[in-house]
Amino acid sequence: MQRVCFLARVRPDRLAEYRAAHREVWPEMTAALREAGWANYTIFLDDDGLVIGYLETDDFDVARQRMEQSGVNTSWQARMAPFFAGIGDQRPDEGFRQITEIFHLD
Repeated sequence: MQRVCFLARVRPDRLAEYRAAHREVWPEMTAALREAGWANYTIFLDDDGLVIGYLETDDFDVARQRMEQSGVNTSWQARMAPFFAGIGDQRPDEGFRQITEIFHLD
């Protein structure tokens, strides 16, 4: 099982909206994530806009490719794009900065 951590940044003026959107994630989106192999997926948000994401999957590259092919993911990323800072023309999921795991305690 591969454990994946990533960072992103939400614009400070959009924090409340970003939190609200994640209280009501579309059922089609959560189903697509599960079908693509995303498990134990968690998103943390700090008050300064720092986003920390964590998930477990058998193969992150394959899981990302499956999500890229999902129509619901395309719609979700378009909805989320205005919330993110520093991603340019990328979709939010393309702008995530993956962090390397260096220690794990079972």
